[in-house]
Amino acid sequence: MSQKAVTNSTCLIGLERIDRLDLLPQVFEVVFAPPTVAMEVQRKLNWLRVQSVKNKSVIATLKTQMDEGEAETIALAMELDDIILILDDKKARRVAQQIGLKVIGTVGMLLRAKTQGVIPEIRPLLIALLQVDFRISNAIVQEALRLAGEGNLT
Repeated sequence: MSQKAVTNSTCLIGLERIDRLDLLPQVFEVVFAPPTVAMEVQRKLNWLRVQSVKNKSVIATLKTQMDEGEAETIALAMELDDIILILDDKKARRVAQQIGLKVIGTVGMLLRAKTQGVIPEIRPLLIALLQVDFRISNAIVQEALRLAGEGNLT
């Protein structure tokens, strides 16, 4: 299982809203983000490795289907070996999976944190994310709770 990740801003912003940015560097040894994502977050994170994408034409191609941050995130993941891509946007996830990248979302990262013993349960974090208007479908919440062995959100 990869210990490196590339993240888009959605995960970072969601975790920042619930004051749990500390989770990412505990779950992954190295967390990368492209410059556009780092600028969107507007906060200096000493554990976040900001790295530019070498192949700008890949970004240009991807930008025809998604926003710049997602395009840069996918392009950076393509340039790195053995990486997990943290993306929440459905369309961007589909494109990344078609390219053959390993993709999880913010909820998948929380499940990984529980599996690794970083957090005891995901339920309080899912509730906190929902309370700060982080968009997660009810189906994803229920499936995550099921996978975590935490029943239903009621």
